[in-house]
Amino acid sequence: MSKSWQCPFCSHHAIIGTGNISSGNLSFDDGNKYGKLCLRLETITCPNPNCREFTIESELRELKKTHPSYVFGNTLSSWKLRPQSSAKPLPSYIPTAIKEDYEEACLILNLSPKASATLARRCLQGMVRDFWEVKPQNLAKEIESIKDEVEPDTWEAIDVVRKIGNIGAHMERDIDQIIEVDENEAGLLIGLIEMLIEEWYISRYNRQQRLENMKQLGQDKDIQRRMKVKPVTLE
Repeated sequence: MSKSWQCPFCSHHAIIGTGNISSGNLSFDDGNKYGKLCLRLETITCPNPNCREFTIESELRELKKTHPSYVFGNTLSSWKLRPQSSAKPLPSYIPTAIKEDYEEACLILNLSPKASATLARRCLQGMVRDFWEVKPQNLAKEIESIKDEVEPDTWEAIDVVRKIGNIGAHMERDIDQIIEVDENEAGLLIGLIEMLIEEWYISRYNRQQRLENMKQLGQDKDIQRRMKVKPVTLE
């Protein structure tokens, strides 16, 4: 049996077969109030020869009695053990504070989507201040200051991150008003952060590298031309 898979360490896409995956089940009851359960563990090793990292995931599932054995029922809990979150590896040139907020937002996504949204908001604010070099104010004014610099749909999405992140960053005036943020919503905010990192930082870096390569190529060619020019000898 094989399945499509993307490595969380190197982003390599692969079809994983028996040579790269191992799994095991531990079934138990021991008189617990839920009945017979199964703890499943799965490891996958990346087939990319330049990576070879491995992942570990686990899930707790119900076991339903069928004759003559059991079948899997509902999944009660699941855990990412290695890596502990879905955070993508970021290049070293991304500012440390931005990387830390992003990674923590990913790490806490399942446990507390509201806290994850708050961290995504703080990560966004750090990116706006750093990349666009805006004067520190409140986030609403900082985002407003770059409205003419980004695409309208991107700007609207950025403002959504601010508004949803505000739910956790600032207490509501009416303490009885509870606005929930679910895991999928917080995940969308993280996805936008990843998109902006790609479009702002990584694209800029790649552009700078291409221009530097072209500059170096021009310098190398100038040197080659000078070396091929023969000196003129006067009789």
